[in-house]
Order: sequence, then C-alpha cells, then structure tokens
Amino acid sequence: MAHKPVKIEPPEGKLGVLIPGMGAVATTFMAGVEAVRRGLALPIGSLTQMGTIRLGKRTEKRAPLIKDFVPLAGLNDLVFAGWDVFPDNAYEAAVKAGVLESRLLEDVRGVLDQIRPMPAAFDRKFVKNLHGRNLKKAKTKMELAEQIMDDIRQFKRRTGVDRMVMVWCGSTEAFMRPAPVHASLAAFEKGLRQNHPQIAPSMIYAYAALTLGIPFANGAPNLTVDAPALLELARRKHLPVCGKDFKTGQTLIKTIIAPGLKARLIGLRGWFSTNILGNRDGEVLDDPASFRTKEESKLSALEYILQPDLYPQLYRDLYHKVRINYYPPRGDNKEGWDNLDIFGWLGYPMQIKIDFLCRDSILAAPIVLDLVLFLDLAQRCPEMARKGIQEWLSFYFKSPMCAPSLYPEHDLFIQLMKLKNTLRHLRGEEMITHLGLEYYD
Repeated sequence: MAHKPVKIEPPEGKLGVLIPGMGAVATTFMAGVEAVRRGLALPIGSLTQMGTIRLGKRTEKRAPLIKDFVPLAGLNDLVFAGWDVFPDNAYEAAVKAGVLESRLLEDVRGVLDQIRPMPAAFDRKFVKNLHGRNLKKAKTKMELAEQIMDDIRQFKRRTGVDRMVMVWCGSTEAFMRPAPVHASLAAFEKGLRQNHPQIAPSMIYAYAALTLGIPFANGAPNLTVDAPALLELARRKHLPVCGKDFKTGQTLIKTIIAPGLKARLIGLRGWFSTNILGNRDGEVLDDPASFRTKEESKLSALEYILQPDLYPQLYRDLYHKVRINYYPPRGDNKEGWDNLDIFGWLGYPMQIKIDFLCRDSILAAPIVLDLVLFLDLAQRCPEMARKGIQEWLSFYFKSPMCAPSLYPEHDLFIQLMKLKNTLRHLRGEEMITHLGLEYYD
C-alpha cells in the first residue's frame, strides 16, 4: 500500500565527486559526463539518466524517468577530483587508457586538462605491479589519512562544493580477510597510528572520507569498507556505504544467464570462464595476490544465484573455474569466453558458449555515475543514511555488501526489483509485486 513519502533534502548546490584511482574507468566516467553535459553523446547504461520506473497498475501507464521521480543531483552540479600514483591529468590519463576516441577527448579536453590527480596514498605490498611516483609521504598511516582529509578540505574550499561522495576506482589490492585490527573502530585507529600491515590504502581513503562525513562506494573487490571497523564508523556518522567490485563484463553476463537457467530448472555441470585484457587492471591482476581478490569476487555469484543446497540434483556438483590473462595488445577491450556444460530433460547434455567482446570502462562508467547520484540521494535521506550499508545498490556490484546475518543477493533481476522498490518506498508509491490477479476479477 502507498504511504507518506520519506523525507529527502533537496539536492542544492554542487556535488563533489572524489575518486581514488584516475585510470581508465575514472577518466571514461569524467569525459563521458562532460560529453553528455555538452550534448555530444547519450548516457547509455545509466539507470539514473535513461531508466524509467513503473508506478501503480499497468493500466495507469505511469512510467516516469527515474531522474524525474526522485530528487537527484544534476550532471551540471558534478565537480571532479581524484588521486593517482601517476601524475597525468585526466586528459593525459584518458589518452593513455585508450578507451575513448581522440575526437571526443579533444571536445572535452578543456575540462579534463584541469583535473590533476593529488598524490596518492599507496603501498606496493598491496598492488605489486604498479610503479607510480606521484605518492604521499608520511610516517604513519594515520598521517596519510590526515593528508587525504586535508586534500578534501582544500578541494571543498577551492570549488565551493556543498556535498561530496567518494568512489574507489583504484586497482585491485592483494587478497585479505578481516583481521583483529578491522574488528572495531578503536582497533583500526590504533592500527593506523601504528602502521599496521593489514590496513590497505583503500581503507585509509574510506576512513578519511567517512571521518569527514562523506559517503563511500567501493568499485574493486578489496575488503576496504566491508569490515566491522569502518561499518561502525559509517553507522555512527549515519553515512551510506556500498560495494564491492563494479559488475561489468563477464560477471554481468553470469548474473543474467544463471537466473534464467535456475528459473527453468536446467542443470549445470560446469562453467569455465577466461578473460583476456590489456589495461592497467589486467596488469595489476597479473599478480597472483591481486588476482585472488578478484577471483573470490567472480566465483561467489553462481553459488548464491543457483542455491545448490535447495537444488542439489541440478547444481551441487558444479565445477566453476575463472581465469584472467594479461594480454597488452587488447588494451581496455576485454574479451570474456564462457563455456557452460548444461543438462536438461532426462539428464541429456547441452552446451552454451559465450564470447563477450566488451569494453570494461564503457560498462563501468555509467555505474560510477549512478552510484554517485544514488549515494548522494541516500545521504540526503536520513532514513537511508542511518542504515550504513545500502543493499538496494547491489545491482551494481559483483560482491554486494549486506548485513552480516544475510547472504548477498546476486540475481540481477531481483537486484533491480529491490532498487526500484526502494525508490518507490522513498516517494510513497506502492511496491510492485507483479501479482496482477486484480486485472481478471
């Protein structure tokens, strides 16, 4: 049933977008937003810009654009800043990334030239295959956090932004499980002061953002904000957080195909996936420690979608293998090969083969935009901000964060339903169940 709309503050003033990691994804996002602002291209792939939302009964034919339904910040209100281990400005970094055509980059060069990365907090123990020199120097990790906070304060003074959001677009860090230093905010802050080896750079950025009251999204599979200490900080300050790992190429396909197989009760004996890519992400993932972090993220989706405990005859013995191969000539144009050995009626075997020639950053850029706008929306809504984890944004992630007592929802279609029903809830509209029996009374 409909109810009173939830209180949401209007999106007044400028919104600062803070991005650790100004590589291919970040520069494709920035250049794309500027191109859309100038009317040079369409924001294809962005739910906030092109998506609609059905309201009420099908017979009412109400389906406004999402950006007209909820009070989102406008693209003209976005102001960018970031950090990177390389000193290239956003234009130079975009040229090196090789994602966008030079003609489009030249059209927006005036804006990109002005976005210069601040020196990064970096530790090669967590990303062995990067060798940048645009780095902060400090005696402790707490000092690094304070330097990042100072960068943010200077950015706010310089630009006059009214609100900010931080989205991690940096590289995949070495695999890490939660440790005692991550168990509480007090333990974490002590670890920052004592240079604890299990505090990664991404955690330092998340701590700095949350300390200053800034929502945080994690676009990589790193542990980062998905640890008790930083979740405690987010809840204490009523800040929305979400992650992990932007759902782009191969995993996007898995979360589309796997729900269909389960819906039709088609069995699956094996799913073999391999990727070739040649961008900075591929170089980083050539290190086994970073690859393990990504592997954990990629492997988790199928188990949760297929629910082998409920369907043991169909999925209990599934063999799932993922490979990533660094191949420099391919650049950002990743290729994902999938082989599925399936079986149907009476156990008869069949196969599905998929060759997805995708562009990683083209798929990721609209995700960054939507997360920026939706996190800002959540921050202006006290009911949502106080919850900390924004599970309704699982739609955008390979390894969605959720409450410790829950399992993550990976089915793309359930995720989209959750997202849109959350927006309906905020505006006091009825939830859509698709029951539809009333049409036949």
